[in-house]
Amino acid sequence: MFERAVYRERRAGVQRQLEAGEAFLITSPINVTYLTGFTGDSSYLLLTSTDCLILSDGRYEIQLAEQCPDVPVALRQRSEQIMDYAAAKIREYGPRHLRVEAHVLSHAQYEQLAAIEDLEVVDGHRTVEGLRAIKGAEELECIERAVDIAERAMRSVLPLLNRRHSEREIALRLEHVMQELGASASAFPIIVAAGPRAALPHAEPSSARLGGASLILVDWGATYQGYRSDLTRVWATSRIPTDLERGFEAVSAAQLAAIEALRPGVSTEEVDRAARQVLAEAGLADRFNHGLGHGIGLEIHESPFVGREAVELRPGMVITVEPGVYFPGQGGIRIEDDVLITEDGHRLLSRLPRTLAGNRIELLD
Repeated sequence: MFERAVYRERRAGVQRQLEAGEAFLITSPINVTYLTGFTGDSSYLLLTSTDCLILSDGRYEIQLAEQCPDVPVALRQRSEQIMDYAAAKIREYGPRHLRVEAHVLSHAQYEQLAAIEDLEVVDGHRTVEGLRAIKGAEELECIERAVDIAERAMRSVLPLLNRRHSEREIALRLEHVMQELGASASAFPIIVAAGPRAALPHAEPSSARLGGASLILVDWGATYQGYRSDLTRVWATSRIPTDLERGFEAVSAAQLAAIEALRPGVSTEEVDRAARQVLAEAGLADRFNHGLGHGIGLEIHESPFVGREAVELRPGMVITVEPGVYFPGQGGIRIEDDVLITEDGHRLLSRLPRTLAGNRIELLD
């Protein structure tokens, strides 16, 4: 997907953290992709301070040669289990210490590696995820393209909506248009929730028709070259209830406060606090029941997690900012945008309107 030098530098970033006599077994498929460019599964990457080796099987021999021709490959037999094969290769290398992705391995897999004689197994503490949090220029181009595709698709779909459309039909049409515009797929299962169903933060699109719903919440994104975008808007089709109108104003202000707080050196806790303070002052603190945002990239939810962990923001991070308030029986309001942390502040990557006045549409009959 990218120039081979990009992947070599990423691997070097991990290898520089390894000492002589130490190895690192990468078992997360996403992290293997990040470090090699290989997009298949059932494959591990074994790193030392000087060497690297992909552990895979014959199904991927051609794909490996095409996607990462500069990385040595070892193919196991069909009868061999991947972790058995990895353990055998680790014995061949003979490291004294082995870093692993403890958050990925099962307990049984961890114990199997720990049973290797004269080997100390330690947690790699999400080493690769830490590197992935800072996007390179190539990654940023993909994310910005994913944002652009998602927004263009929404602009294309909105004028065609009518009251006979179901939530599911809208989600399918939106995904279809994104693919027509160059996306490989949606970034995640699209959320379309009309009227009272918008009070469900993770509503699954139903067969319910829009009918007389006064609002439609859509949470969607595109995948481009493996990288994701993630946006949410609420579209008002008529006068919305007073609580929701007040909620829209508060959520818009809370999002603005959080975005204005984004800059290098600021903790994600501070950003989260800025948004929640606005909602508390509006008397809506108890209506905000999820995190403020998260990193996006090869995964739709990746580090940093804004509001769930205290992380210092750094240039190159791309995060979502998505405050929301929800009123059972009436609906919900959530506004979500994708933001890049720059050297001296931030840059908003998404451009769709974020005000109630800018998000009014007319449904066709």
